[in-house]
Amino acid sequence: MKAAIYARVSTADQDLERQLHECRDHLDSNYPDIDDTDEYADIVSGADKIGGDEYQRLWDAIAADEYDVVVVHEISRLSRLGPTEIHEFIQHALENETGIESLDVGLSIRVDDPALQQTVYTMIANIMGDLAKIEHQQKLERINSGIRAAQREGKWTSKPPRGFYVGDDSRLHVDPEEFLNVRHALERVDSGESKRQVAADSGIPRSTLTDLYNNDDRRQMYLYGEHDDERVEAAIDNFGPLPTLDIDKDNRDLDERIRNIVRDELNIDE
Repeated sequence: MKAAIYARVSTADQDLERQLHECRDHLDSNYPDIDDTDEYADIVSGADKIGGDEYQRLWDAIAADEYDVVVVHEISRLSRLGPTEIHEFIQHALENETGIESLDVGLSIRVDDPALQQTVYTMIANIMGDLAKIEHQQKLERINSGIRAAQREGKWTSKPPRGFYVGDDSRLHVDPEEFLNVRHALERVDSGESKRQVAADSGIPRSTLTDLYNNDDRRQMYLYGEHDDERVEAAIDNFGPLPTLDIDKDNRDLDERIRNIVRDELNIDE
């Protein structure tokens, strides 16, 4: 007798090994005559509509009549792939002489069960999957609602921009050294210096420097302390008045600027 285990989590920090361990224990307790067990484990976002590589491999193996029983730790998670996915998975298994054991809903659907019992158990699994999906959506909404509430209170809820950090008060603050480093680098690029040289001097990756310079909002933020987000402006205001820009834009060396632009575009080392 041969079995398979399927475990699935949404993020790498969730305990995949715990699911596998509990499935192994279930097989040991309920199927002592199992000779061999294959394990399939996916780390797949809840928004993924494909199901994961391991899920597809398991589906194909079931179609090839490789297993007598499949233990799924949380069959309710399959509801995120579509409203009929749980039903289709169970039917696929039964049509290929494979029983299903689901730990999260406590169901055991075996090939030799009466047809009516199989149907009832499948319906129960579908209902539990729908409830799990609703609970998951409600959880996401609570998280998003909490984020929106925190933002309204002036708290920063995402990765801070370069040159900023999130303090113990959950608000955005300026990292003076890095902020001024970015500002000076953008000043130099704005004056016509080569991005390659500025990146080397400042320690800012050239790709990052280019992105910052080409982003009007970010460039305005670093050079002039202006931003549409009040939380950003508050952080800069708390930092204090920005030093006056040293660059005289009316006295640029046009020929040098053109040469630097050409070097940047052609990736010519200076």
